[in-house]
Amino acid sequence: MPPSGPVRLLPPAWLTAGLRPASAPIPWAAVVRAAVALSAPLAVGLALGRPAYGALVSMGALSGVIGDTADAYRMRIFNIAVPQLFGAVGVTLGTLVFGHGWVAVTVLTLVALVSGMISSIGAVASVSGLLLLLNAVVGAGLPMPDPWWLAPLLLTVGGLFVLVLTLLGWPLRRTAPERSAVAATYRSVAELYEATGTAAYDEKRQAVTATLDQSYDLVLARRAREHGRSPALVRLLAQLNVAIPLVEAAPAAHLRARLFGPLAATIPAAVRDLADAVEEGRTGAPVLDLPTPERPAEKAVDHALRYAAAVVHEADPDPHNVDDRLGRPAALRIRVRRTTRAVLFSEASWRYGLRLALCIGLAQALVSLIAVPRSYWVALTVTFVMKPDFGSVFSRAVLRAFGTAAGLLLAALVLAEVPRGWWDVPVMCVLAALIPAFSAKGYAFQTAAITPVILLLSDTLNQQGFDLVMPRLYDSLIGCGIALVAGYLLWPESWHSRIGDRLADAVADTAAYVGCAFGAPEDQGARLRARRKLYRDLSTVRSEFQRALTEPPPTGTRAAAWWPLVVAVERIVDATTAARIRVNHGAPGPDPAEVAAVERELRELAEGIRASDTLVEVRSELPGDENGVLAPLRQEVGAARAIAGPDLR
Repeated sequence: MPPSGPVRLLPPAWLTAGLRPASAPIPWAAVVRAAVALSAPLAVGLALGRPAYGALVSMGALSGVIGDTADAYRMRIFNIAVPQLFGAVGVTLGTLVFGHGWVAVTVLTLVALVSGMISSIGAVASVSGLLLLLNAVVGAGLPMPDPWWLAPLLLTVGGLFVLVLTLLGWPLRRTAPERSAVAATYRSVAELYEATGTAAYDEKRQAVTATLDQSYDLVLARRAREHGRSPALVRLLAQLNVAIPLVEAAPAAHLRARLFGPLAATIPAAVRDLADAVEEGRTGAPVLDLPTPERPAEKAVDHALRYAAAVVHEADPDPHNVDDRLGRPAALRIRVRRTTRAVLFSEASWRYGLRLALCIGLAQALVSLIAVPRSYWVALTVTFVMKPDFGSVFSRAVLRAFGTAAGLLLAALVLAEVPRGWWDVPVMCVLAALIPAFSAKGYAFQTAAITPVILLLSDTLNQQGFDLVMPRLYDSLIGCGIALVAGYLLWPESWHSRIGDRLADAVADTAAYVGCAFGAPEDQGARLRARRKLYRDLSTVRSEFQRALTEPPPTGTRAAAWWPLVVAVERIVDATTAARIRVNHGAPGPDPAEVAAVERELRELAEGIRASDTLVEVRSELPGDENGVLAPLRQEVGAARAIAGPDLR
């Protein structure tokens, strides 16, 4: 008999996943910067008797606050300054077509096409494309002060004001973000060693991959511009490079801990001391109190730790002996030519540009046919929801609807109870501070924080007061509906996910890595580069799957079913690295036939993943010595094939 009692109807997990706040620290510096950047222009505008001018400067500052997502100062300059130029072009185009009906529809549709296409280039181009379209929509929907060049000038001043506030600490903290990132990498490695032999190991290894990627991105981005001229960066890069042997030794240490118990506590403590040395800039002879290694895995950890300690404490590493994994940067004209060719001839670029243009065109056509006051909010909603690097279109539409509703509740309270004028300044100071604090918690929370800020600034421009609230809710729901239908349901690639193809590519690359790890002649540099690339690719695959998990069925359910295989492939890479490290430190090498058999099984697994949409049980027995160095790897491959597709029999 079914159990008695009330039946609880809960929404599916894929629908509510984004409504749970992420565990992230509050960026207090960004909170203070946002509060000052958005409230100060309002105060200046009120003092000069030009509140609308102050509101436009604050709008530009809002764009700068949203775009300030980098850590290194040089990257922050590009992240803030370059998009402001595109934003100025956008608001100029929007202002010129304001009130021109179908001309405005056509121009905004073309701007959306360009915005979508350039968003595929990279992070800075993505923000630039976003501001290009957003400001064009605002310029076409709100009356701007004359002459035509004043609005783009004021918006740009706001963005540059954020940049100035950001760069105030540059003279004192020139290399601090890069140094902190390298130190964070060492601390994540220490946590990884503490987790060896436990169920937390996989999670800690993913954290190490993320911190390594971030550190290399920061250090190498600056190194490319100061090659051979900055001893501080040479030292940081050398310190980061010698963390790689520690990371490579971790899988072998994990296997050893599972068999013989946890590592000595002095090992993660020594790695943490290296992190402190990096952050504090300590030099001198390192002092290590390590146990005597006996097994190959212990020897690998001991060797990697002593090598890292020697380099970390070295004051002046040889700049010619630092592998920065970057060739000479191509000339600017060559990079521009390559980028232009990639945008114009990329199927993905055109596909996204057309999707965004279709949605914006429908939104503008709708508000042109139906008289809705200040309906630019429809196109604004479409722009935010359709942003390619913000996650799933479906989940963003749902989360934006919830976030807008929550933000409008706060906006309604402010517009109803707070008189316009000087009270706007302290209110804006508080609301602006919520943006970076809430942005770290998730997309819905960011939307809830941004919504009242935009409404308050809009009210300063058009003086509608409380009457702004309900139309903005309707407009947001309409924009979400357009994005769901025209930007999601009409495009089969949205709900026929290609996650299987991406996973198959990762498995094929894993097979190549197995051959590279045990091939002859051994190329240490090639093996290291292959491993780093593979872990980056696996991190991307994991992100794609996590995004797919927020999609409705069938994509979400298929991603959930295939998720164990993603974890299995990551464990295969770890097992391969562990085996190679053990061989490097005294364990007998594997039989080439055994290596070939593992590689062949992985290639067959990749082919089967591409040919299958469902998972069935498939058993596979790989020949080899049960006590050999590849025994754990064969077990992981067998586990992966046990959840693979039907064509692998």
